[in-house]
Amino acid sequence: MSVEAIVGTRPAPGAAAIRRGRALRRRRNSVVAASLFVALLAVFAITLMIGETRYSADEVLRVLLGETVPGASFTVGELRLPRATAGALAGFAFGAAGATFQTLLRNPLASPDIIGISAGASAAAVIGIVLLGLGSTGVSVLALFAALATAIAIYALSHRRGFAGARFILIGIGLAAMLQSITSYVLSRAATWDMQSAMRWITGSLGGASWPNVLPLALACVVLIPLLLITARGLGVLQLGDDSAVALGLPVRTTRIVLIVAAVALLAFATAVAGPVAFVAFMSGPIAVRLIGGGSSPLLAAGLVGSLLVMTADLVGQFMFEGRYPVGVVTGVLGAPYLILLLVRMNRSGTAS
Repeated sequence: MSVEAIVGTRPAPGAAAIRRGRALRRRRNSVVAASLFVALLAVFAITLMIGETRYSADEVLRVLLGETVPGASFTVGELRLPRATAGALAGFAFGAAGATFQTLLRNPLASPDIIGISAGASAAAVIGIVLLGLGSTGVSVLALFAALATAIAIYALSHRRGFAGARFILIGIGLAAMLQSITSYVLSRAATWDMQSAMRWITGSLGGASWPNVLPLALACVVLIPLLLITARGLGVLQLGDDSAVALGLPVRTTRIVLIVAAVALLAFATAVAGPVAFVAFMSGPIAVRLIGGGSSPLLAAGLVGSLLVMTADLVGQFMFEGRYPVGVVTGVLGAPYLILLLVRMNRSGTAS
C-alpha cells in the first residue's frame, strides 16, 4: 500500500483530539444543564409548598393537575404558581440576556443592569407611576418600550465607523448615570404613596405577579429564547473579530442586531413583570461559564442560573428573616460584593475584559 493511501485513510493527529474535546464539552454542558434544571424544579416545588400555610407535595400536584383542593386551589394556583412562574421565566430572561451582552462585547461588565438598559426601564416606570399616574399594566408597557429605546440609543451612539464593544459599554454606563439621576429627581418630587409604589417596582419584586402579566413574558420566552439560542451559535465566531467572522461567512451586522434585539426584548419583558432585579443578569453569565468551562455558548446555562438565583433569592427574602424583603434586595446584597471583586481583579490584571 502506498504512503499516500495510508495518509489519506488516517485522520490528522489533531482531529481526534478536537472531536474528543467537543464530545467532552457537550457532555459537560448536558450534565450542568440537567443538574441546574433539577435544582430549579426542586426550588419551584418548595416555592409552591411553603408559606403561611404549608401544603404537601400531593396537594400541590393535585392542584397542578386541575383538581379542586380546598384552600390550596386558590393559594397555590392563583398566588404561588404565578409568582413562581414569573420568577423562573424572568430569571431565565435576565440570565440569558446578560450572558449575551457579556459574550458579544467580551466584557463581564457588559450587563444590561450595568450599561443602562435596566436604568431606562426604571426611569420610565417611575415617571409612569409618579407623573402619569399609570396602573401596573401601563407601567409595564412603558418600561418595556423604554428598555428597547435605551438599547437603540446606546447602539446608535456607539456605532461610529463600525461597532466597538468598549465604546458601547462606556456610552451605556454614561447613559445609565443620566437615567438614574432622572429617576432620583422624579422620586424626590413624589408623594408618599407614589414613592412607596415606585420604590417597590424599581427594587425588583415578584409580589405583584399574576397570570395576566406573566402570560406576555411566557409568550416572549417561547419566541425569543429559541431565536437567541440559535443565533448564539455565531457568538464564538464574532469573538474572533469582524474581519475574521466575515471571512468565515457570518453575516456580522445581522447576527449582532438579532442578538441585541432578542436579548433586550427578553430583558424588557422580564423587567415589565418583576422590575429590574439587581445583578441577576450580571452574575448569571460568569457563574455559568465557571460551571461549563470555556469554548461553549453559556446562554442556556446562564438562563438556568438566572432562574435559580431569582427563585432562591425570593424564598430567602420571604422566609429567612423576620420581615419580608423583595427579591431585588437579596440579589443586590449578593451582587454588590461580586461587582467589587470583579473590579479589583480587572484592576490587578490591567484589562477590561
